[in-house]
Amino acid sequence: MGTATRRSSRRPGTVSAAAVARAAGVSPAAVSYVMNGKGGVAAATREHILAVADELGFRPPDRGGPADPNRTRVIGLVQPNIINPTYPRFAQSIVSAAAEAGYEVFVATTQDDPRTLANVARSLVQRNVDGVVLSAALREDATALRTLRAARIPYVYLSRRSPYLEGDFVGIDDAAAATSLMEHVLGHGHTEIAVVIGPRFSSASLAREQAFVATARAHGVDISGDRKISTELSSDGGRRAAERLFGRDDPPRAVVCGSDELAIGILEHAAEHGIRVPEDVAVTGHDGIPHSTSALIGLTTVIQPLEQMGREAFGMLLARMEEPSASYRSLVCAHRLHIGRTCGCAPTTAPRR
Repeated sequence: MGTATRRSSRRPGTVSAAAVARAAGVSPAAVSYVMNGKGGVAAATREHILAVADELGFRPPDRGGPADPNRTRVIGLVQPNIINPTYPRFAQSIVSAAAEAGYEVFVATTQDDPRTLANVARSLVQRNVDGVVLSAALREDATALRTLRAARIPYVYLSRRSPYLEGDFVGIDDAAAATSLMEHVLGHGHTEIAVVIGPRFSSASLAREQAFVATARAHGVDISGDRKISTELSSDGGRRAAERLFGRDDPPRAVVCGSDELAIGILEHAAEHGIRVPEDVAVTGHDGIPHSTSALIGLTTVIQPLEQMGREAFGMLLARMEEPSASYRSLVCAHRLHIGRTCGCAPTTAPRR
């Protein structure tokens, strides 16, 4: 297959929506919403954007005119799976933001298989998408990224990234989040601790595991190799981890997980085998999926602002599609610790959504 080529859609002397966003101090998505007559922008902000656009001489593209041959107004969204509720929440926020900006979204999943990811990248090039949001990047494999870059298709990393090719990134401080979670568990006096994370080729999963283990070690608690389990990011993965951990003569008294779905799998196994939570074992998650923080489950977990992260990722991609740049941005969104009952604490009020 020949290498695809792409040309810049900007005409010499024109002002881009990204330039308006910078001058107005707002996101490119906000500019797009205003220029497309969409809601979701405060009246004062709308007036400010229009004034700045007028001053700069910005003119939005004529939607009724001939189609731009360099734009399909379709972006790709590549996710590991749609079983883990984290990823549908990313998808919903991205699809909504894209629709408001006049874009459609082609969604693909990889099941965290590098060959599938490479095939998806080639498919996106063939479809001539305008850009890609990628939450399925593999830490050690940049094949798909090189395919996109060779075709001059911009991409934004969401939640995880590859160290081998630079790119815009939206996520949280995984190490800081994991540290605060482990410190909370250690505060309960636990010393027999296991950690269960997703695949280590995910930069987010690896960062969480490393911070879990380092934080425990700093407090004099060693988490041995057989109590560090990497598995698929699903409740089934959590169940398999639980079978290994609780099939031993010396099961852990606390299991710190790198995702809520892994923690749900641990809780399901515990319920089926008469293991009391938190009396026999404390369990924590990571992601803040609404059902896991509900009064029904009461999971202690780290809450990521999933909807905000998705919208920010699309806004960052929109800016790069409007105005390519040789420099890259990283946006670290705020996380917070949610205290449920699964760690042994009296639960706090469930977070508002």
